[in-house]
Amino acid sequence: MHTRYLTHWILAFALFLSACATLSPSMPWTTLLENGKGMDNFVTQGDANWRVDNGLVLADQGKGGFLVTKKSYKDFEIRAEFWAASDTNSGIFIRATNPQKIGADTSYEVNIWDIRPDPKYGSGAIVDFAAVTTPLQNTVGGKWNVLEIRAVGNEITVILNGIQTVKLNNSKFAAGPFALQYGAGVKGALGGPIKWRKVQVREVS
Repeated sequence: MHTRYLTHWILAFALFLSACATLSPSMPWTTLLENGKGMDNFVTQGDANWRVDNGLVLADQGKGGFLVTKKSYKDFEIRAEFWAASDTNSGIFIRATNPQKIGADTSYEVNIWDIRPDPKYGSGAIVDFAAVTTPLQNTVGGKWNVLEIRAVGNEITVILNGIQTVKLNNSKFAAGPFALQYGAGVKGALGGPIKWRKVQVREVS
């Protein structure tokens, strides 16, 4: 009886190890921005006044612009720590198919904008693809926030300050760099600042 139990246990353990071996492990985290360092991992686009101030990468003037990663990503996770004002228009655009023309029509726009005129695509939404509950349940203005994005295959998940805001299954954009945005405010008015404290990415194999 003891031998039979031991045999079953060994078999179960072997199956467990086999299952673990088939999982797709993530690569280590790569820090692209931290303590004001790392802007050489990006190229600038537009007229936003990106700069380093007091250990933060920020923009607060211009009609709009982006920091675009030099590297392209397909399946990945992003973890970003940012500060936004209540009227900040920003976001992270992922899988940009045209790095020279970042926009919601060439990438998935994970939005940061509490006062967006159409609030269903406000902070935590994926513009034109996955709406959030309105009035906004998870605002970002006037505080530090953590935005997490996981894109694997057709599935994209957005987590804002530990709360999942949207989950999307869509195949329109497969791969490309991602971009950090500074955008104009409502009706083109100057929006509030966006400050990035830390931005990390890791590829999922």
